[in-house]
Amino acid sequence: MGAGRDERAFVRAAQRGSASGIEALFRLHWPRAHRAAYLVVHDSAAAEDIAQEAFLAAVRNLDRFDRGRPFGPWLHRIVVNRAIDWARARQLRGETELAHAVAAPGVDAPIDDSLLSALAELPPDHRAVIVLRHLLEYTPGEIAEVLGVPRGTVNSRLRRGLDSLRETV
Repeated sequence: MGAGRDERAFVRAAQRGSASGIEALFRLHWPRAHRAAYLVVHDSAAAEDIAQEAFLAAVRNLDRFDRGRPFGPWLHRIVVNRAIDWARARQLRGETELAHAVAAPGVDAPIDDSLLSALAELPPDHRAVIVLRHLLEYTPGEIAEVLGVPRGTVNSRLRRGLDSLRETV
């Protein structure tokens, strides 16, 4: 049985209320969900909270999930949107300093501190598309779908974000 089939079986089980189906989805998607949140907010504790809340929101709304589609991008949309909201609220509160950079659990490769600092300076919308594209390896079309924005917006945010990173790093 392939990973896609496994995921679909887990989703079906979770939609029926199976705790083991929910647990299997959590185990399968937690590392990338947490990584996505962390790379947007740069705060390990907040990333854990955001990823957990997003996963719970996804589980609560499984009745609206289209089983013909992959679960991961749907979950990442929730995670990244919540992370962007958290980062915006933090900026509004005037907390612009970068939290102590601690590698998020499940991070595949360490990220240079100067890159983390530069990412933290980007607007949350630009940071999110760079994280999704270059660190989680989504295509621009997938990012547009995950974030619910036009592909041109994704490309524009990528270009502006990468230009800002080049100037900083």
